[in-house]
Amino acid sequence: MNSSSDPTSRPFSVMSINLRFGLADDGKNAWEHRREAYGPLFETTQPDFIGMQEANNFQTRYLAQLLRDYRFIGVRNPSPSTWQNNLIFYQKEWTCLRHAHCFLSDTPHEESLLPGSKWPRQCVIGEFTRGAERIICVTTHFDFDAEVQKQSADLLLEFLKDFPGDLPMIITGDFNAPPESLAHQVLESGGFKDSFDGEYSSTFHGFTGTDLGKHIDWILYKGGLKVKDAEVIKHPFGGVYPSDHFPVLCRFQ
Repeated sequence: MNSSSDPTSRPFSVMSINLRFGLADDGKNAWEHRREAYGPLFETTQPDFIGMQEANNFQTRYLAQLLRDYRFIGVRNPSPSTWQNNLIFYQKEWTCLRHAHCFLSDTPHEESLLPGSKWPRQCVIGEFTRGAERIICVTTHFDFDAEVQKQSADLLLEFLKDFPGDLPMIITGDFNAPPESLAHQVLESGGFKDSFDGEYSSTFHGFTGTDLGKHIDWILYKGGLKVKDAEVIKHPFGGVYPSDHFPVLCRFQ
């Protein structure tokens, strides 16, 4: 996939979703009540890549059984039972050539966090191929402080330098920040574009299904890709919302 005009390239799609960690005390919205929504969600959309955040290990096992036509990367092993993974599920027609797991800190290869960060935050990067096509996909989850988010974006751009810079790249994640944030500006300065291109809609809804005005889940891209369409999936499945975040889906030509 050297460019969108390459006749060997085929359309593909990318989703980002914060699962809402399954150990949360969410009452009627607990994982055990909403996990059945994921089958219809993925059957309807069938994305090539799914960037997930906040995946407890038992959620990962459930989704691995559900998504039989996918493989995945990003599990930290061993890890505490309470650990929240960032995952990339990818359809089996794609092959992962290599991948990296990094903490968003100055010591990325050991569990650590930036000063001012509430939690150890992570990113997962994979290099994928399908026939003659190659692409870099990332999923990440930023912390809450604006300066920490900016530093995290800087670190992410540094981590990507370990991968071929001439390949198309896609970043998915929960950034806990709007598109006018410092972190978004840093990634834009690194050549990334936003798949929504200014037409932003709420992605966090807190299990209400209503627009709370917080577009904090992004799909960014660079390198010869063209957006066919992008949407925030706001409807429930079987009357159930899969998460307190709406899934975000982008189709690329």
